[in-house]
Amino acid sequence: MCLAVPGKIISIDDSAALRMAKVNFGGVGKDVCLEWLPEAKIGDYVLVHVGFALSKIDEIEAKETLRMLTEMGELIEEEEERKKFNADNAIKT
Repeated sequence: MCLAVPGKIISIDDSAALRMAKVNFGGVGKDVCLEWLPEAKIGDYVLVHVGFALSKIDEIEAKETLRMLTEMGELIEEEEERKKFNADNAIKT
């Protein structure tokens, strides 16, 4: 299974052989190849997989996807904490 993550294009560099962008993923900036999306521009939201922008998406869809990914991460953290708590208490009894 593959996962593409939405991010917002904050700058574009057309000076190299490949068209590249700096994309913001919830406060983390990453370099992303835009070769497959020649129409992409600063301010657009794109779905990125392994450093390549695969498609443009609208802002509402991007923010909803980021919200769901954050929620999934929080659920995973809670489950890990619960497992650790149970393991720690099983050892003490």
